[in-house]
Amino acid sequence: MITQRMHEFTRRGVLWPWRVRAEKGDVMLRVHFTPEDLARTRISTGPQPMWELLLSTNRLRGREGDIVFGAWRRSVAARTPATTRLLTDLVPVTGYFADFLTPMTEAPSLDEALETLRRTPRGRLRTDLAILAGSRKLPAWTAELADGRPETLNTLVEAAERYFAACLAPYWARVRAGVNQERARLSAALADGGWEAALSGLHPTARWHYPVLEVGYPVEHDLYLGGRGLHLVPSFFCWGLPTTFRDVEFEPTLVYPIEHAVGWSEPDDDRKSLAALLGRTRARVLEVLGEYPGTTSDVASRTGTSISAASQQATTLRAAGLVDTRQNGQSVLHSLTPLGRALLCEN
Repeated sequence: MITQRMHEFTRRGVLWPWRVRAEKGDVMLRVHFTPEDLARTRISTGPQPMWELLLSTNRLRGREGDIVFGAWRRSVAARTPATTRLLTDLVPVTGYFADFLTPMTEAPSLDEALETLRRTPRGRLRTDLAILAGSRKLPAWTAELADGRPETLNTLVEAAERYFAACLAPYWARVRAGVNQERARLSAALADGGWEAALSGLHPTARWHYPVLEVGYPVEHDLYLGGRGLHLVPSFFCWGLPTTFRDVEFEPTLVYPIEHAVGWSEPDDDRKSLAALLGRTRARVLEVLGEYPGTTSDVASRTGTSISAASQQATTLRAAGLVDTRQNGQSVLHSLTPLGRALLCEN
């Protein structure tokens, strides 16, 4: 996959990378669909741990998005394990980093992804490391990795485990909440306007003219899905342009940045003012919907209130523009609006 430093802008009170719209002549990734591809296109069921892990190392080292990631970066800098160097050796801040590092598993599970990484075939290791070596000098230890030595792969997996535990696990509920919020937004766009609305709203650079989706990308690239469909992966730590696998043998995947609000990494104690502003019950409803969208009965269960009370509080929050409610079969699904998410993250 390829990453690139980009600029930032503000939209709807939250930060987005890049600029408001794609201009004629911009460098693009063109994704070519068939009718079968649209039928098989799906949205990730949650944050993909290895994508978030590796992209977060770029946020840790770079200065882009400082207003969003600066507090997180400062909070984890002192406890980042020394073994993280093994990861950053393979993941430059810009340019290509090895496809094998982000295996896609049936469920977005760190354990499954790490086990898949541990079993990476030697041919795949050699191919990806050779590509990486074409743009930068690799440290000596990667020669053992290219040989597929199990002990070297185990060391790399352990480095990923330590980094995740120290730098991501304390914030994972908020990462998951942000990705789930985007998943709910994308699902609503799909329900209301079909794939045209969903795909054209993926990113500020996105342009959809059936059968081709164009999005900003560091290099000119065409991705032909060939009936396999596209796996859409909203990412918390992706910043700037969307990214994808370099090798077309992998599952067609588009990882793209979600919206962010300032203050998302602040400690929970700093949210006491939210209860003073909204009232304790409404604040709790806002918080549980920040974790992931839910039906009225789900909100009632998670907040320990009655269904009627949960419905009343959701109605009040919706009237204030903090919660969005949509029909979901025979029930309704509540989710945070960008304003609600911004308020939650700033308190």
